[in-house]
Amino acid sequence: MNEQLRIILIIIVSVTILGLLVFVFVKNFIKNKIDKLIKEKKNKNLE
Repeated sequence: MNEQLRIILIIIVSVTILGLLVFVFVKNFIKNKIDKLIKEKKNKNLE
């Protein structure tokens, strides 16, 4: 039982870390995309 519990905890921790990395990557990607669109919109309005 102890070995199974250790394996389950390792899986949970691994999935959590991977999820956080994916979340941060997607968040930064979307933020950069929105900032780029806002910058383009401002430049278009100035012309």
